[in-house]
Formats: sequence, structure tokens, C-alpha cells
Amino acid sequence: MNSEIILDTKLVGDIKGDFFVPSYQRGYRWGEDEVVRLLDDVYQNGKKSYCLQPVVIRKKRNKYELVDGQQRLTTLYLIYRYMKNVNPSFDEPSFSLTYETRDKSETFLKEIDMERREENIDFWFIANAYQNIKNWFEQDLQIRVWHMFEYFREDVKIIWYEVDESVDAISLFTRLNIGKIPLTSAELVKAMFLSDRTHSVEQIFPGGQSTEAVFVRERQEEISLQWDHMERELHNDFFWYFLTNEDNVRYQTRIDLVLDLISQKQKDNREKYYTFFRFDEMRKEKPLDEIWRKIQQTFLILKDWFENHEMYHKIGYLIASETLNLQQIFNLSENKTKDEFRSILDNSIRRSISIQGNYSELSYEKPQDYRKISTLLLLFNVESVRQNGEHTQWFPFDKLKFSKNGKVAWSLEHIHAQQSEGMRTQETWKEWLKLHIPSVRAVSGDEQILAGRMQAALDKEKLERTEFEELQQEAIELLSVRGNMEYLHSISNMALLNCSDNAALNNSAFDVKRNIIIEMDKRGQYIPFCTKMVFLKYYTPSADNQIHFWGQADRIAYVNSINMVLADYLREPIAAEREEKMK
Repeated sequence: MNSEIILDTKLVGDIKGDFFVPSYQRGYRWGEDEVVRLLDDVYQNGKKSYCLQPVVIRKKRNKYELVDGQQRLTTLYLIYRYMKNVNPSFDEPSFSLTYETRDKSETFLKEIDMERREENIDFWFIANAYQNIKNWFEQDLQIRVWHMFEYFREDVKIIWYEVDESVDAISLFTRLNIGKIPLTSAELVKAMFLSDRTHSVEQIFPGGQSTEAVFVRERQEEISLQWDHMERELHNDFFWYFLTNEDNVRYQTRIDLVLDLISQKQKDNREKYYTFFRFDEMRKEKPLDEIWRKIQQTFLILKDWFENHEMYHKIGYLIASETLNLQQIFNLSENKTKDEFRSILDNSIRRSISIQGNYSELSYEKPQDYRKISTLLLLFNVESVRQNGEHTQWFPFDKLKFSKNGKVAWSLEHIHAQQSEGMRTQETWKEWLKLHIPSVRAVSGDEQILAGRMQAALDKEKLERTEFEELQQEAIELLSVRGNMEYLHSISNMALLNCSDNAALNNSAFDVKRNIIIEMDKRGQYIPFCTKMVFLKYYTPSADNQIHFWGQADRIAYVNSINMVLADYLREPIAAEREEKMK
């Protein structure tokens, strides 16, 4: 933004001047939905401050060229025109609209002659909008007219974005409309610091001389460079997905996240320009340099958390598990020493996994338990990476949350499965047989009869359900160890895995999943740290290690590892099977 910008907010009742719509724009085209939505939004907001989207204008001699905002400004004009017709004591609209190539539209806008609505397409849309305004007000005529007039005069603002005459208006219009790249809250906040009017010499040097204007311009360029640097840093996905579970759908630019923190914008707040509106209020109370320092300090706090190995993992877990969001964590950190803040994080982590009873009693089959087990295993993965070596390994929150193909669907998976949930088609039956034949061959030694029968069934054009279920049962028995069924849905048989909707894989025995995970790892696909350790038999003592099976010794070793890693957070250790059987 090298050109001069005047950025302000104006009450709708204070909009004055002559606006002309240039020839490169089409005419007024708002329909009932857009008109009624504007009226409803303003009326339902009541006496609270409310900000409409920007009006982008370019001063041209004694008029304003309306680069963007024709639809909103025309609708506001029509609302004023209607209120004046209902109550003659109200003032005329304090602004006017003219058209570079539509002379008759200006006259029609002032007179609203419904008998002429069919003369051209512009008249038709203007007349329909006026009728929609009339219909809306007549639902409660006198009350709505008085209230709306008051709201426009005292509570509802527009964002006034004025560029100088050197700006190519057609290019700007194309970017905002044809290119579908609207002005964002972040862009408007940035413009506050680059606007000559708002960041003037007098504001920094009261009574300053013209030579100091050079310093102001250099300062603006410095801010612009620092702003772009912060945006680039936040485009590092490793950094970004540590801070948030959101993709770019919510944040038009990533620095919006920093600005939203300062403005205290809540997740459920859908007001598009809320953050800019808050910054606009701030600059009326504080010098712009102080606001800029707040932006820098906030970013540096986030960067410091990101670069601190302990803070990164603890804060990252709390956000990823949706225990706390960044705004809550940021607020909790204010005016706290590092030790106090660390204690707050630790207590929040303890609360995130606190349950009544023992984790060994939870079951995958119970919906209320599913979330609890998932949260605990997420913490187990994050803490295992954190404790594995200071500054040598960092948990990849970006890979946990998003892949190149979009959001990742992580779920609880049985380490060893013995069920056939969701397997109802020929395709899934044959896929299951195909996946299990190599494992059956590996554990059955010279006896290959079962593997041969499975292959014969796989080669059939049509496989009967009863035949599949019989073969599946035999294969499961061969690939299982005694006692697995009792602990099938317990935490000792659960891991985080992205198997998506592959029913055959989800219902596979341990050895099959192990082989698949090894292949996924070879291809560079992300496997959560502890899930990989489970299938590589990392936790099981070598004396008890049967590479093709997941049994009692594996389950006990797995639970003991969870207890050791999460000792600082668990209210009590998770009960191991051996201890349960001794009671």
C-alpha cells in the first residue's frame, strides 16, 4: 500500500457527499434476501455497536467515486427514502448517488415511481428493493421506523476506506469484486498504520516539521515489512497448527489469529469486521505506536511458546484436545510468571483426563468413554514425544490435524480386532481375506490348508457370507492368543490410527495391521508415535515378544508405559490385567 489511505468508521447517519457509480460497474442488483438480511441484522442488533462492510471510495474533484459498496449504499439510501416518506419530519438522505452512464437511474432513485419499474433492469431491481423495504417496515411500521432511524444515527457504522486519486480504480474494483478478494479485518487494521491521516507526523512528533515526515514514511514501511514477516511466519504449518485446529476457512489471512487474540473475538462471533471495529475503538484511546507494540508483543509471545519445547507440547496438546483454545490460554498467561503459567497448564492437562473411576474400566463401545480414551491416548503420544529427548523431537500437530488432502480423521482403533463391524459386501470380505492370507501363511508354518482355502474363496466370482464368516473365524483363532476377547474394547487394546472408512483394515488382526502400518511408514505417511511403537512391539519385553500376536504381555507392557509417561497427570495408575486377576 504505497498510496495514501484514509481509513475511518462513520455512523450511517453521518454519511455525506455526492457518490457517483462509474461506468465499469453494473447497476444495483440486490434481491430480497440481501435487503432483508441487512435490515434484520441492524434491527436485531439493537443498541449495540454494529459495523457494516467497507465502502471503498476514491475522491475525484468534489465527488466520491464509489469503487466498492454500491449495493449497500444504495440500499441505505432507499431505506432513508422510505423512512422520510413515512415520517416527513425526518431529514432527507444526507448523501446522493449519481451514475456516470445511467442518468435516468438517479432520477428514479429519488422518485421511486413504481409504474416505471418495467422500463429497464436497473429500475426493476431498485423498485423491488424499495418494495421489500416497505414490506419489512410494515410488519411493525411506527416502531421499526423510529428504531431504525435511531440506530443509523447512533449505533450503526460503515467502514470508510478512501484511496487517493493515484490508485487505479478499475484494478481495485476488479480485485474486490471480480477477483472475489474482499477487504479483510487484517487488511483494514494494517491500513490504520499505513494511513497518513491516522499515523501523522503530529501524532508522533507534536509540532513536528516536514523533515520528520520522512521518518513517518520510513516507519510505515518498517511496519509493512514486519507485518508481512509475521504473516509469512504464520504460514509455516508446523507453527500454525500448533496454535489452532482451524484451517484457512475461518482465517482469511493468518495474522487475523493474532489480531483476534487482542480484540478478544470469540469463536462463535460471526461478525466479519468485529476485529477491525475493536481496533478502531482502541486507536481512539491509545496512540497507534502503542497498539502496534501490542501486536508485536502478542506475536512474540506465541513465537516464544512455539520455540519452547515444554510449552509447545503442553499448549499444543490442550488446543489439539479442545480442552482450551488459544484465546483462553493467552488470557490465562497474562500477568503470570513462567512458573505460575506452567502450573496452570499442568493443572489444565490433569483436568482434561480426569475421570471418575479407572481408565481400565472404560470401554470403546460406550460413546461417553470413547472421547475419554481418545484424549488420554493423544496426551500419551504428545508426552511420549516430549519426554523422548529435550529439543530433539517435536510432536507434529500439523500432521495430526491436516494432510495435503484436508482434515485428517483420526480415530480410536483396535490394536487387534476380532469383529466384523461394517463388513457386509463382497468387496470388503474379499479385501479382508486378501489382507490376512500372508499372515496366516506366516504363522501356520508348513500347514497351509487354511491359507489355500482362503485363496480359493478369494478367487470365487461370488463368495457366500457363511463361507466367509467360517474362514474369518478360523483365521482369527489362528492369529489370536487366548484372553483377547475379554479386553477387546479396553484401553489396553486401543491406539490412535487414521484408517478412515476401510472396514476390512479396521477389522483386521494385529499382524495384518502391523504389516500395513509398516508399509504406510515406508511411504512417509504419518503414524502417531505411540501407535508406531505399539505395532513395532517397542513396549513389550523381548522375552515375551511374539511378533505376530498381541496378547496379555503386550497389553500389560502397553498400560505400564502409559502409566509411566503420564505419571504426573493421572489421578491413579491405570490397572494392569495381572493386578486385576490377582484380586
